Amino acid sequence: MIAKIMKGSYFKGVVYYILNDEKGIQIIDADGLFLENNDTIAQGFIGQAQMNPRVTKAVGHIALSFSKEDAPRLNNAVMAQIAREYMERMGIKDTQYIIGRHFDKEHPHLHIAFNRIDNNGKTISDKNDRFRSERICKELTKKYGLHFAHGKEQMKADRLREPDKTRYELYQILKTEVGRCKDWNSLLERLKRQGIDVQFKYKGQTNEIQGIVFTMNGYRFNGSKVDRQFSYSKIDTVLSRNNYGERQMQSQANQGEISPISNSVSNLIEGSLGLFSPSNMPEEQQPYDPYLRNKKKKKQRKINW
Repeated sequence: MIAKIMKGSYFKGVVYYILNDEKGIQIIDADGLFLENNDTIAQGFIGQAQMNPRVTKAVGHIALSFSKEDAPRLNNAVMAQIAREYMERMGIKDTQYIIGRHFDKEHPHLHIAFNRIDNNGKTISDKNDRFRSERICKELTKKYGLHFAHGKEQMKADRLREPDKTRYELYQILKTEVGRCKDWNSLLERLKRQGIDVQFKYKGQTNEIQGIVFTMNGYRFNGSKVDRQFSYSKIDTVLSRNNYGERQMQSQANQGEISPISNSVSNLIEGSLGLFSPSNMPEEQQPYDPYLRNKKKKKQRKINW
């Protein structure tokens, strides 16, 4: 479940958009409005908004979209319930609203039009509304057992326009190449072969890198604008981890080339009574372990008090 929040000043426009017959509209909930036709609905909104004419953008418009995997269980009643709870948590209450469900796309979605001037003439706050909305969407998705979409993984690339089309293509390339490279030189070389230029942003007049910019198809994108995981610091962390993992595998491979001691020889060394096991070795022959020595000293101090 994701939400797209919009604000405006033209009630008639949003009403006609939501109640468009070409989208297979069904009104699944409403309050405080006379639903005879589009014009009476718009006039109802306008009349209440005049209670506080200082607010220039009194139109609230929110689109709630769900994953297509949830379609079989999202009937009108369930979607209306989720929408009302979303509005309540967002502080959208005691005001006029209409909720219309559209059927023009494969995934379930609905549109909420509401009056930002409530029934008492007060303004419904939009402070940090996008941050609050993101948190609330996650909470409701979990509460109702809905499908968690994976952002760009669910995106339909053929519907994108520039520069978003290039941004998404760049995202796919970075996702592959950053995961397979172990240092910046190899990453830059691989990206260059695919027509991607990389520039680093430095802090002031120093050599300290604080950002990265990718250029592809004539479009420039900061790393974090492609995706948060592609900021300079996060890419650098992944490359370091890849490098460390490769060194660990190489080290294990080198150790595997040494022939292991056979069981018979091992048993002979240990002896039937385990006289040469680490715990029975003379202290001067045991491997140095400062932790064990410290524990031993502490134990002695406790005994000799």
